[in-house]
Amino acid sequence: MDLLPWIMTRGGVVRSAALAASGFRQREIQRAVDAGWLLRPRGGWVAAHNADPVRVAAARAGVLLTCVTGAQQLGLWAVADEVAHVAAPPHSGSVKVVNARVHWCRPLVPRPPGALVDPIENVLTTLAACRPFEAALATWESAERQGLIDRATLARLPISAIAQEVLDAMASFSDSGLESFVVPRLTWLRLPIFPQTWIAGHRVDFLIGDRLVLQIDGAHHTGRQREQDIAHDAQLMLLGYHVVRVGYGQVVDRWHEVQDMIMRAVAQGLHLAASHPRPVGA
Repeated sequence: MDLLPWIMTRGGVVRSAALAASGFRQREIQRAVDAGWLLRPRGGWVAAHNADPVRVAAARAGVLLTCVTGAQQLGLWAVADEVAHVAAPPHSGSVKVVNARVHWCRPLVPRPPGALVDPIENVLTTLAACRPFEAALATWESAERQGLIDRATLARLPISAIAQEVLDAMASFSDSGLESFVVPRLTWLRLPIFPQTWIAGHRVDFLIGDRLVLQIDGAHHTGRQREQDIAHDAQLMLLGYHVVRVGYGQVVDRWHEVQDMIMRAVAQGLHLAASHPRPVGA
């Protein structure tokens, strides 16, 4: 069993005690440190030289990654923040982490010794209290979409009122984090909104009313994918649908632009099916 591969399969940063328990000798560990392959971020910890700097910083400070940062470490969709979010015990006021927000909170799920990332239940409930509602909802739905959480289990935990609101609002249809922003922000229109609707051989992100299609592009909408999207948009328009296509920055940072387009489309009746369609050739 090789030392470095073993450490990397466990996130790149581990307790020295875990190495000893797995049969690695102190001399072998020290040789790796002397050669520069391993670092010692803090007493009792070692890190691979190419380990995630965020994890190394957490080990050095004696904290866990939680909230937005924990969600990203767990592979969940989350709106990025400029600072890292870390968790510390409620009475550890001396904890200081540069360029980080420290959450002094009592965990719902006990934190195991040697962990650097909070259990997912703690990550989600901390995030619900810290981030805007739609951003929290997007991350919670991402966790459910990946099969990492169970609603019934979450419901049995003593979660906060705001976390309960997020849990109650969760839907099973969102295909991406961006889509989780849409329904809560458009309910005031009092129009039927159908997520992930199959039209003309492909799914559309949202069908508003009868004929208004809202498509949301993520970072992967480039190259061949982009060409397919354009072709499908053309099909939809030939079938009498009106397509509004927006991107990540508009949904997350400039929602007013998206809302304005939808409002004006609705005002023109573009969400309604034509009661008297023109005959072909007219």
